[in-house]
Amino acid sequence: MKTKDCVAYFKKIHEEIHLNSAKLVELDQAFGDGDLGISMDQGFLAIYQFSQICDEEDFGKYFLQVSKVFNESAPSSLGTIISFGFMGMAKSMKGITDAKLSDFQIALKKGLENIKEKTNSKVGDKTIIDSLEPAIDAFADANDKVDALNNAFIASEKGMTNTSDLIAVHGRASYHKEKTLGHIDGGAYVSYVIFKALCND
Repeated sequence: MKTKDCVAYFKKIHEEIHLNSAKLVELDQAFGDGDLGISMDQGFLAIYQFSQICDEEDFGKYFLQVSKVFNESAPSSLGTIISFGFMGMAKSMKGITDAKLSDFQIALKKGLENIKEKTNSKVGDKTIIDSLEPAIDAFADANDKVDALNNAFIASEKGMTNTSDLIAVHGRASYHKEKTLGHIDGGAYVSYVIFKALCND
């Protein structure tokens, strides 16, 4: 896979995020300022547009630029968190111009590690990690792309759904403590939407 092949993937992700932007606004309004759908829509649109004109062949340099584009275009705490993920992927894929499934399996793990290190979050904290970590673990355990994406989607959906049984420990929602029970975490829902889009490849 070449960097130019990422255009189609980011197109799918943006389309799915756009379709779910109203749902993300609704989820965010419960304990946040309600702009999650707007910032994620803007961020993934910016990556898609950037990827269309980017001629960088090194995946490391490409994802480093993607990280910057997303952070600037999705000004929010989740925007910064996701950009940490792209940053971790960039470090892992430095020098790679023709990526294999195994390269992405390693890179996603590194991206997840970077997010967890920067945010001090873990599964059970009611954040994007609750959907992202099981999805990336499932992706890493597969032997081909189709299984990897399908398994990641299933795991992300389960993780996202489980956040309704958790109490928020990070971010603005954490101030509401027990009141967050019964509510899906917006970040976890973004992770679910991303893997849903990729699963439709």
